[in-house]
Amino acid sequence: MDPGREGDINTLYGEFTATGNRKVRCAVSLTDTELIVQRLGRQRVLLSLGDCVGSRAYREDDASDRAAYLEIYFYPLKRRWTSSGLSRQRVEQCFRVSALQDPRSNLEEAQKWARSVRERSGRQQHLTGGVLESQRCHMMLLVNPQSGKGQALTMYKNHIKRMLNEAGVSHTLVITERQNHARQLVRETDLTQWGALVIMSGDGLLFEVINGLLERSDWEEAIRTPLGILPGGSGNALAASIHHYSGASLVSTEDLLLSCGFLLCKGVVSHMDLVSVHLFSGARLFSFLSLAWGFVADVDIESEKYRHMGAARFMVGTLVRLASLRVYKGKLAYLPATAAVCRQQATGVLHHSDADFSTRNSFHNSCHSNNSLQAKKSVSTGLCDSLLPPLDEPPPAHWVVVPQEDFVLVLAMYQSHLAEDLLAAPDATLGDGVIHLFYVKAGISRAALLKLFLAMEKGAHVASSCAHLVHAKVRALRLEPSSPQGIITVDGEVVEYGAVQAEVHRGLARIICG
Repeated sequence: MDPGREGDINTLYGEFTATGNRKVRCAVSLTDTELIVQRLGRQRVLLSLGDCVGSRAYREDDASDRAAYLEIYFYPLKRRWTSSGLSRQRVEQCFRVSALQDPRSNLEEAQKWARSVRERSGRQQHLTGGVLESQRCHMMLLVNPQSGKGQALTMYKNHIKRMLNEAGVSHTLVITERQNHARQLVRETDLTQWGALVIMSGDGLLFEVINGLLERSDWEEAIRTPLGILPGGSGNALAASIHHYSGASLVSTEDLLLSCGFLLCKGVVSHMDLVSVHLFSGARLFSFLSLAWGFVADVDIESEKYRHMGAARFMVGTLVRLASLRVYKGKLAYLPATAAVCRQQATGVLHHSDADFSTRNSFHNSCHSNNSLQAKKSVSTGLCDSLLPPLDEPPPAHWVVVPQEDFVLVLAMYQSHLAEDLLAAPDATLGDGVIHLFYVKAGISRAALLKLFLAMEKGAHVASSCAHLVHAKVRALRLEPSSPQGIITVDGEVVEYGAVQAEVHRGLARIICG
């Protein structure tokens, strides 16, 4: 290994042979940012260390082979011939190190290269401005084998297990056996033995994990445990959001899995907002994704019967619900994100004219899905919701009260994506402390509503001229349905039907992302 061959004092240079063909010689250079491979008679290959997840050096069991072997693993963005977009694709560089007679010396040489690759790749992550977690931490990887099309365990074995091994990330696989299994597990486990909790499922399993962490007596420390998400369900909204925040183009299915697996291996951790949700019964939940009432909630839950179709279930559910469009009656109020934090210091934007805003009755969800959530009335966390009044009191004077009471949908988003192919809140980021509130007023035609959802695939609905769509950035909100039947969902899970209010807590959780 010779320094400086490429003109840079930090460049490492070596000449090896290809692992599969010892007659092919390779001139290999390692700079601070790239691995450069020149094979005789072939075009030079440049691979960014930012796309590298790991490397290893080893010797074969054959005692007669004095050589050592160097393997370096990359997942660069490349264009597939089947699509116009870019997606992560695995590239492996393998070299035979045999310049020296002593087998141990060859192994030491290969180990120096592997170590230098890991160190320089790690320095690339520092440049992103995120917090670099140790790639050597031990992760708990929770897999729901029933989520989506029931392929999560197979996708783990085919892709994720290899990626984590290549990155040198040790993990323990935990297969969930029932609803709320993960919630109970993280509520009771000794978190000191886990560097991160990673979920491979739909969004529902992460919902369980977050609420389990916040039900612990040591919730303040527990919620700082880095969380990871790998798409294994039909929703995969957070996984799509994490991919979106990395700046990559839209992908789905296995390409989305490879992207999220790559980001998990890189190990950069950011803060993520959580939203405290209070239900009419006094139950309190914590949400990372969305709160929905009306059309979106109906489609989400009623499309469960099409779960075998994967992400396509939502389009089918949308078309079915459009055929029988409903109007929902209720009252909506919110605290704008531009308002002062302290309620006493804020000024009113639109004051309610009466004091009967608070609904005194709780209704029943019209759906009795297996996803229905039984929330606990007391949560051990002492986190204070300073912006929310009691549900049986009217909204504060400085809140905006929406004058309309007939809605097609109300949707509160705190991540960019509602599904793999629905960019619902294109301006959302992980830790901006903002709830993106959308509502569609009654009177919209079926064709106009369908056009909105088609535009949502690229986030174009926000800039549309639809007079029935309203978008507001808020820090807290209250929804009080007056229709006797309906569905309210939190992170895609059905909750009790009735008055609900929510407040965002900026950066409360930590998530492994790009």
